[in-house]
Amino acid sequence: MEFARGLLRHSVKLLATGRTEAALREASLPVTSVAEVTGTAEMLDGRVKTLHPAIHAGILARREDPSHLATLAEHRYQPIDMVVVNLYPFVREAALGHSLDQVVEAIDIGGPTLLRAAAKNWRSVASVSSPAQYEEVLAELDHGGISEQLLSRLAVSTFELTSAYDALIADDLRTRMGHGVSGLKAHVAVPGLLRQRLRYGENPHQAAAVYSASCVPSGLAAARQIQGGELSYTNWLDADSAWRMAMSLNSSGAVVVKHTNPCGAAEGESPRLAFEKAFSCDPRSAYGGVVGLNEALDLETADVLAGHFLELVVAPSVTDKAVARLAGRPRLRVLVVGETPSRAGLEVRSIDGGLLIQTPDDGDDPLESFTVVSKRSPSASEWEQLQLAWRLVRGVKSNAIVLCREGMAVGIGAGQMSRVEAVQLAVARAGDRSAGSCLASDAYFPMADGLELAAEGGVTAAIHPGGSIRDAEVIAAADKCGLALVATGMRHFRH
Repeated sequence: MEFARGLLRHSVKLLATGRTEAALREASLPVTSVAEVTGTAEMLDGRVKTLHPAIHAGILARREDPSHLATLAEHRYQPIDMVVVNLYPFVREAALGHSLDQVVEAIDIGGPTLLRAAAKNWRSVASVSSPAQYEEVLAELDHGGISEQLLSRLAVSTFELTSAYDALIADDLRTRMGHGVSGLKAHVAVPGLLRQRLRYGENPHQAAAVYSASCVPSGLAAARQIQGGELSYTNWLDADSAWRMAMSLNSSGAVVVKHTNPCGAAEGESPRLAFEKAFSCDPRSAYGGVVGLNEALDLETADVLAGHFLELVVAPSVTDKAVARLAGRPRLRVLVVGETPSRAGLEVRSIDGGLLIQTPDDGDDPLESFTVVSKRSPSASEWEQLQLAWRLVRGVKSNAIVLCREGMAVGIGAGQMSRVEAVQLAVARAGDRSAGSCLASDAYFPMADGLELAAEGGVTAAIHPGGSIRDAEVIAAADKCGLALVATGMRHFRH
């Protein structure tokens, strides 16, 4: 109402419909019903109110064009100089879990149409799309009129709002109507609801924020922060890597991440044991790391976490006793994702002047698609470690090598330009633990040298996609070294 009163101070004539009109009348403010201007009552249960030439001609008429003004005069239409709309709360209604028919009724048609018309004619018409703009609009009116600079900003804000509004509707209806993410389309709009503005991005001179990609936040975007300071841009990136990798593990699983790469990962009999094993992979790198758990963060695990310097821990849930225990480490950030399943969508990354979009690298590769290509088949225990290493390697930056033994990663080579160097790094980090370990490579060994180096380090079995023109040489090297070698037929690059 304060905005309406401010407009009336400048002798603005108010037009309104429905509840807005009723609220203005209840506040004893002068208002003209849109139906009086159009000469047509609202119809179709309110679906049609403002979709009329008397309204849209008044908004779209170019004030500098005499023919436009003559047309208005011919039809006895009045120019409209400002459009103020708060769109139907589709996002709120969708988040409440209403039926398809109910959420469809929450799709605003007239509001976006009014705003877009005003934004198109921005030099003459103010398109006010948010209460956050009211104060600035009134301030400029108080100083003689709305500047062209503000009019243009309001127009841009309108198109940002309506494009996101439509993208969120499309995303929600795609799910409700059972279409899913079946592939890439000719046109794509990336939905986003501001969740949190961050202090800065990867570096202090970069601006950053976190957005939820759907009406019903899911996955990490729906996480609740229990304690600790504000999350940074890099905290969110590391938390995402830790969470995704942890959820790929069986039983009680834990991952320790540094700069989006795991420096340790393990499965265990409990979250505490899994974390201890994961941390022991590379304790030096794990200092100040981010931890991901795939089971509830309990008191036993909290006791161990409290003994290390860590930035953040993310888990599906946390017990009250664990919360109380970690309260003694107030700088440790704790994120609880909850039971809301993640909605797999398209993965979007920016390039100079454009976007790269792909479907996510989700799901487990079926064991029956794997082929033993060496003379020796893996033992039962080697099969277990190979499968664990294969699940982990997809979360490591390419070129990626993971060595596993006894249900844990013992050596990780990440982000190397040479696959041989990735093997060297993984074996070196494993040390004595490389003896008897099993290796996973995210892409095929292009030649035999990397596999031979792993065998020298004591690796007994390896898994890779296969498919190199030198596969025969690689297989021959495995047989010569007594390694069991498995080809998956599936690559898992992560750039």
